[in-house]
Amino acid sequence: MAASRPDPRAFRARLKAGEPLLGTFMKVPASQNTEIIGSIGFDFVVLDEEHAPWTRATLDQALLAARAVGTAGLVRIARADAASVLSALDDGAIGIMCPHVDTAAKAHDLVSWAKYHGGSRGAGVSRGCDYGLLPDMTRAADEFTTVICMVEDREAVDAIDAISSVDGVDAIFLGRGDLGLSLSNAADPVPTLAEAVERIVKIAKGNGKAVSAVVQSLKSDEAKWLVDLGVTAMMVAQDLAFMRRAAEAALQEFNEVMKG
Repeated sequence: MAASRPDPRAFRARLKAGEPLLGTFMKVPASQNTEIIGSIGFDFVVLDEEHAPWTRATLDQALLAARAVGTAGLVRIARADAASVLSALDDGAIGIMCPHVDTAAKAHDLVSWAKYHGGSRGAGVSRGCDYGLLPDMTRAADEFTTVICMVEDREAVDAIDAISSVDGVDAIFLGRGDLGLSLSNAADPVPTLAEAVERIVKIAKGNGKAVSAVVQSLKSDEAKWLVDLGVTAMMVAQDLAFMRRAAEAALQEFNEVMKG
């Protein structure tokens, strides 16, 4: 495990302060990949319940692994509802990432489901609050619980000022894959994907929100462009992509050594 790591519960403060943070998506519904990625020093992992076969039990195990190695474990929820948010946070998630937030009303709901005070989160004696041992439990949890809205619909581009103005939203995630598809399906004139991204980042940061995005390599021109725009929470690939790259490298080495 990396030495002298920040407490995972400092993730929200670090994110809001614009500190450079490194994370990745976790597709494999097991604890081991999360444990490995976290142990080498990634600041955070996002367990991808939306696009991978995570269950309540496997999320619970992986969030425990994240805590054990000192990385911030977040969950990209599959459904935008109070129960999905509550279960992730009770299991020990530092925060939640919600897909397809395209109105301020949806952002308000998300914050409400994630927060005790001024919100509607139910108080459970769970890992998320150290089984009742966390001092001033509900206020402490509200302080570190992170709320990230994914912007990935053309409607959200028009609503980005309202979405990113919602108190309690900590960051905007650029869902560029789905956003590109949404823009391509528009009948009316729309901005290019690059123009939409630049608009989202400028407005979100102007409203005091951090911005996150995923790239396949931090050495790419794409990554440099995003960093120059002001993206600070960078996500690189995902666990399956890392496994593929390592396996391809091993195969290439085998062919070079064994087959000349």
